[in-house]
Amino acid sequence: MNFFRGVMGGQAAGPQPSGAETIQKLCDRVASSTLLEDRRDAVRALKSLSKKYRLEVATQAMDHLINILQTDRSDSEILGYALDTLYNIICNDEEEEQDAVTPIPVSGKPKIVSMPDEAAQKQADDLGAQFTNKFIQDPEHVTLLLTLLEEFDFHVRWPGVKLLTAILKNQGPQVQGIILVSPMGVSRLMDLLADSREVIRNDGLLLLQQLTKSNAAIQKIVAFENAFERLLDIITEEGSSDGGIVVEDCLLLLLNLLKNNSSNQNFFKEGSYIQRMKPWFEVGDDNSGWSAQKVTNLHLMLQLVRVMVSPVNSPGATASCQKSMYQCGLLQQLCTILMATGVPADILTETINTVSEVIRGSQVNQDYFASVNAPSNPPRPAIVVLLMSMVNERQPFVLRCAVLYCFQCFLYKNQKGQGEIVATLLPSTIDANSISAGQLLCGGLFSADSLSNWCAAVALAHALQDNLTQKEQLLRVQLATSLGKPPVSLLQQCTNILSQGSKVQTRVGLLMLLCTWISNCPIAVTHFLHNHENVPFLTAQISENLGEDERLVQGLCALLLGICIYYNDNSLENYTKEKLKQLIEKRIGKENFVEKLGFITKHELYSRAAQKPQPVFPSPEQMLFDHEFTKLVKELEGVITKAVHKSSEEEKKEEEVKKTLEQHDNIVTQYKELIREQDSQIQELKEQVTSASSQNEQLQTTITQQLSQIQQHKDQYNILKLKLGKDNQSQPNSQGDGSQVNGLQTEELTQLREEVEELRKQHTLLETQLSEKDAIINALRSEAPQTAESSAGGLDNTDLLKELEALRGQIQSQSAEIGQLQTERQELLRTADAVSCDAFPGSDGLLDAAKMHELESRLAAQATEAERLKEAKSSSESRAELEQQLASATSTVAILQTEKAKLQTEVKESKKEQDDLLMLLADQDQKIHGLKQRLKDLGETVDDEDDLDARDQTDDDDEEDEDED
Repeated sequence: MNFFRGVMGGQAAGPQPSGAETIQKLCDRVASSTLLEDRRDAVRALKSLSKKYRLEVATQAMDHLINILQTDRSDSEILGYALDTLYNIICNDEEEEQDAVTPIPVSGKPKIVSMPDEAAQKQADDLGAQFTNKFIQDPEHVTLLLTLLEEFDFHVRWPGVKLLTAILKNQGPQVQGIILVSPMGVSRLMDLLADSREVIRNDGLLLLQQLTKSNAAIQKIVAFENAFERLLDIITEEGSSDGGIVVEDCLLLLLNLLKNNSSNQNFFKEGSYIQRMKPWFEVGDDNSGWSAQKVTNLHLMLQLVRVMVSPVNSPGATASCQKSMYQCGLLQQLCTILMATGVPADILTETINTVSEVIRGSQVNQDYFASVNAPSNPPRPAIVVLLMSMVNERQPFVLRCAVLYCFQCFLYKNQKGQGEIVATLLPSTIDANSISAGQLLCGGLFSADSLSNWCAAVALAHALQDNLTQKEQLLRVQLATSLGKPPVSLLQQCTNILSQGSKVQTRVGLLMLLCTWISNCPIAVTHFLHNHENVPFLTAQISENLGEDERLVQGLCALLLGICIYYNDNSLENYTKEKLKQLIEKRIGKENFVEKLGFITKHELYSRAAQKPQPVFPSPEQMLFDHEFTKLVKELEGVITKAVHKSSEEEKKEEEVKKTLEQHDNIVTQYKELIREQDSQIQELKEQVTSASSQNEQLQTTITQQLSQIQQHKDQYNILKLKLGKDNQSQPNSQGDGSQVNGLQTEELTQLREEVEELRKQHTLLETQLSEKDAIINALRSEAPQTAESSAGGLDNTDLLKELEALRGQIQSQSAEIGQLQTERQELLRTADAVSCDAFPGSDGLLDAAKMHELESRLAAQATEAERLKEAKSSSESRAELEQQLASATSTVAILQTEKAKLQTEVKESKKEQDDLLMLLADQDQKIHGLKQRLKDLGETVDDEDDLDARDQTDDDDEEDEDED
């Protein structure tokens, strides 16, 4: 404990050890202690010394600290101390570096040491990078750190985030490569944004900023880990543009993800995140008192919009983003800020630049911007208000550059807008009561401010860019210079100002305007050469040996004269191509002319202007070249050089070659047109052949299907015919010919139904009779005991004999009825069998024969019709008729089968009723037999039917014998 008390600043007896010795003892304690508490105290002591003795702790304790991270994962406190110590070692701060070279005070007095030499100072400045290299020598150390970031404990996660951020700052590309190949490495870091503790979330934003710098692969992974959604949610929660430093960090991270990354830009647009940017730019009426943080946030938001529509992006992606920004109302919101009052100057400038790139090359957006009016009285177009700021020398330089860029973007690929601007200069459209864009441009072109001259000249040149119609229209513009003098053309006035020897910036602007104006416009060249003072002025400017500042003017004059040669139509005798070349050769010299022409591209500001469309200059004096003009120079320099060096004979040969080429081109064009027509005809014929082939295949398929259906109908017809033949053969010969029997089918069916009804009635009657007989039998049963008593007693049985005789008569009549019913039953069974076996098929046969005969004729007609359709290749109607006929035949067969089934059902019911009747008769016989047996048991003589018949026969014989006697 005395050791730790000495380390932590307590008083100890004896001499105190040096810093290196103390750190060495602490490292030994960390490496050798078995108790976790001892190791924890030692690491805590190293942490307290790490800022003051950075070099010693780093060289002696880094390996031990890394070992602690690997072995003591269960104790969050010691992990936190180790991570904090490593952070203090690797983090490269000036204060820490100063502490690192300060010796430990002894006896409370600072030790005076000499300043370190240059090598030691350089090493001290680069300590963070050296220690970072040592840490990442083994990539497993970075992987270990990523694993520790999964710990939710605050004392582990927060130091881990800070340590990894410091490592990325010192050695970003190497650490990015390690994290990129680490499984789920980026996903673990993205989880920091979802941490509920704002400190960790905010430091996680800083970590992701360092992680995504200049690494497109990591940027894509972070974007597809739902980073856009999370960052936009954080910005909204923090108050959007009114938020604090967290919003700034989120915007910086978004810029890292989107800048120069087309994949993420497309993902951002497809995810409808552009629409979520609109609320950022909602400003109120009172725009006074903007905080510095709000200005910073809004500036970054505008930069984010510009990243999505930057001219360096692919044209398709830029156009898609511009369309989305107009549809969601973002462009309208930006124009509102543009016309608002009280907006800070730097925000207004960046807003103008943003609106410029949102409308650049988009016709819809450009048309909307042309319709925007400033909230003034009377209302003025926004373009006019912006041009007023551009030609006003009191406005800030960056603001005037932004307005010029906005005007250039408004006219970029916008012939409609170019026509509207030029129209404001024409005499027929000038309105004396209002200020127009043309008036402002002319005013700026001829003002005393050279920057206004240059801006107005470049703006007017963009109104003529790639637009031959407007170049010719601008020749009509007339200017009134002073009272009492006739008006002069705009072209002449520009050359007059050139000849007056104004400032270099003014002359450069006017020469760029003239070069753009007369290039690719022979009429404008003729108008320029028509003034006899122009050519001598240009040759004089080119031939003189002027200073360094005038070389650019000489080069532009050479370019203008070369354009007059190249686009000359030889309409002026004094200034034909040949005469101008002779003039150059005599006054200037061809080599000197080409050398002066090359001064343009060799100028240091030329390459800067050629890099990007936006005019960005450090000072107004360096504002000399326009981006579109550099393209024109690059296009014309080579052809002008060739045109100047060509002789008259070469010119004639070239003209002849041109004529020959034109004739050849005309012939080739004619042949191309003929080939195109033939190609179109061949294409149409191919389409017709393809459609005919497809129709033919469909017809062949339809015919095949119809033939198969016809074959099926024939097979069905043959089967039905065979069935009818068998049914006709089964008819009995005794019933005459089949036609007569079949003709009586309906009558027999009617008779059969009547017989069935009669049998039912008889059955009912028999049931009634049976019930009466049951009553008689019951009476006999009750009377049988009394009869037995009377017989035993010797009483007279005359009445009983009479009753027995009556009973015999009833039995005989009942027996006769039973016999008759049996006979009728046999006849009925035979009739039913004949009906079920012969009568029904026979009757069906007649009808089916007629039907099938008719069907056969129809099938033959259908076959003939199918053959005709096969020849004509139209099969739809035949198919419909066949299907209709098949449906009718099928319905007829179904009706006949249904009728047959009904008849069979009725016959079965009649059979069942007969069986029931026979059962009842059998029961009755059984009862009669039982009664006879009962009478026999009682002593009565009961004869059977055979005995009665024999007795009756004997009685008859006796009576005959008596009669004879």
